[in-house]
Amino acid sequence: MKKKIKIIGSGFSSLAGACYLAQQGHDVTVYEKNPTIGGRARQLIKEGFTFDIGPSWYWMPDVFERFFSDFNKKPSDYYPLSKLSPAYNVYFGINDFVSIADNLPDIVKTFETIEKGSGAKLEAFMKEAKSNYDIAIKELVYRPGESPLELITLETAARVNQFLSNISKDVKKKFKNKKLVQILEFPVLFLGAKPSDTPSFYSFMNYADFGLGTWQPKDGMYSVILGIEKLAKELGVTIQTNTPVDKIIVTDKKATGIVVNGTSIEADIVLSGADYHHSETLLDQEYRQYSEKYWEQKTFAPSSLLFYVGFNKKLKNVVHHNLFFDVDFDTHASDIYDHPKWPNEPLFYANFTSITNESLAPKDCENGFFLIPIAPGIEDTDELRNAYFEKIISRFETVTQQDVKNNIIFRESFCVKDFIKEYNSYKGNAYGMANTLLQTAFLRPKLKSKKVKNLYFTGQLTVPGPGVPPALISGKLVAELIKKNL
Repeated sequence: MKKKIKIIGSGFSSLAGACYLAQQGHDVTVYEKNPTIGGRARQLIKEGFTFDIGPSWYWMPDVFERFFSDFNKKPSDYYPLSKLSPAYNVYFGINDFVSIADNLPDIVKTFETIEKGSGAKLEAFMKEAKSNYDIAIKELVYRPGESPLELITLETAARVNQFLSNISKDVKKKFKNKKLVQILEFPVLFLGAKPSDTPSFYSFMNYADFGLGTWQPKDGMYSVILGIEKLAKELGVTIQTNTPVDKIIVTDKKATGIVVNGTSIEADIVLSGADYHHSETLLDQEYRQYSEKYWEQKTFAPSSLLFYVGFNKKLKNVVHHNLFFDVDFDTHASDIYDHPKWPNEPLFYANFTSITNESLAPKDCENGFFLIPIAPGIEDTDELRNAYFEKIISRFETVTQQDVKNNIIFRESFCVKDFIKEYNSYKGNAYGMANTLLQTAFLRPKLKSKKVKNLYFTGQLTVPGPGVPPALISGKLVAELIKKNL
């Protein structure tokens, strides 16, 4: 039976959900508070430079392929895609970096040159990581998080020890070289928690990294958003921008509409892909499932201090993706998770998409995206932003052995206050709720409201978790749940 479904937000999960629901035959409208769609995955265009504002890594290409194939389409129907070679560089100091190749055999050789015997250990580690990936991505993450029984299979029962140990412990058992340890711990940071707090089973992220590789849509991650928007419109979805939702209307414990810019709009079903905590503030207190205390006690993934920088020259000694691990990894992690504060010496990440696609910057120029992971909810001032840009750009010059400060045409920043203002993000988090053992699957906030009929949620604070591929999966899961409950 055709239903009027109103969706709040236009990020990956909302757009994916809209596509599936329209495919089911419903009348679907998406409401986006900002002038452009995409949620955290928006775009900045300035003075001939183009930047992805948010997500910048295209991992797990099989998840994107599975999404589009559900509509008898392929990613290439909507955007060109290429595999990056190298995938990324990790910098540990001046003339001291590890380049991660675009294939596992070459990565094995790299490990072996750094630590004798580590090549064979990496092959064994990756074999298990691939097995975990096959179980997790092909099965577990496509379950709606309604029951702990979803996690109990013959395969997971055989791996129960992997849920009791953690990534950091496992990696350090097998590899002694600090650089190799940090490279192997890096992928789980996408899950939003310290490697020492992330179950060993999540080694499947290492397979996503070394096994499947790092890809790049030709015109950046925003072209994926535009591709899904095009698909949604082909399916009949209506998308409205500059339409903030002020309230979710509940009548007799049933969602019956939304208030947009002061106007009430009827709905049979309401789906929110906005920040989960914010979505519940759109309800009267009695209809909220989770208290402020509940949210306070949860482990949130980091926020970020981001810089978008236009350089008036081509840069050297860098590749598309670059990780700067030239300071202590554990100290910075502690400053995010254990004792939240601004780090004295932050690790940071930088990408230059104009290296891969020169059209993303003016001729002989480079676009730079810099990211410092920070604790959510900490102080955010212009003075702090300026001080931290000076810290990382000075280190960037030293490590990559080039002068760049005088070649900056402009820079813009984005931090905690912006995440709150632009995305109604709880404490200004950038990646949602971390995937720790006690915040996995059925232990995450639910896709379906327990208190209000016909009210659903999707996105990085619910199942399956943070990241772009999980967001696409979340949209599919909630659409299937809506179908099941009609």
